[in-house]
Amino acid sequence: MSSVETEVREALYALGDPEYKKFHSGLIPNIAPERIIGVRTPALRKFAKEFAKSEHVAEFLQALPHASYEENNLHGFLIEGMKEYDTCIAALNDFLPWVDNWATCDMVSPKVFKKNREKLIGQIRIWMASDHTYTIRFGIGMLMRLYLDDGVFTAQYPQMVADIRSQEYYVNMMIAWYFATALAKQYETVLPYVEERRLPVWVHNKTIQKAVESSRITKEAKAYLRSLRIKEKKQTGISG
Repeated sequence: MSSVETEVREALYALGDPEYKKFHSGLIPNIAPERIIGVRTPALRKFAKEFAKSEHVAEFLQALPHASYEENNLHGFLIEGMKEYDTCIAALNDFLPWVDNWATCDMVSPKVFKKNREKLIGQIRIWMASDHTYTIRFGIGMLMRLYLDDGVFTAQYPQMVADIRSQEYYVNMMIAWYFATALAKQYETVLPYVEERRLPVWVHNKTIQKAVESSRITKEAKAYLRSLRIKEKKQTGISG
């Protein structure tokens, strides 16, 4: 372990909260509890903002894989703040293969992406074609966050997501989240994916579940969506 890694880890342990560690460990069951320090997100973001000014940032970013959950989140927050698009993409492509949980994956949302949507869509296609669970999930997440509003949305985007077939729970959950959000923002365009049962059964039903929980969808639409649920067999083929 380099001196930079040691210093960062000591700083993170100083920020750790045992109670928060216990709580957060329950939210990320696939991460061993000993890898979670228990740093609250606002404190970690504040630390990342200060550490970004350090001359040792590049060394830390090269020190993959990281040992702790918080070091991975710190890495992601440092990438978020990168101002050059190409530098940000390169850093993400180095980092994403090491992401091993949904929380780290979903926390990262680079600010530079909003100004580079035209270039980013090609990279999103590459991420979504990956064989790595959280790289796929990240790509879908970026499509959901940045391309559902009027003016940037096109009908090809939900089709890109619908074309994904996976046995991974965290991929399928993100697909459902995407379509539930798309129903809230682009209802008329996206509704046929549910009406015509274009999604796998588990994803179909989870999409409806998440959509009816949304405050952005009308009561009438929720009632109709409930009527479109599919009765599932006991074996869904979705792995946990």
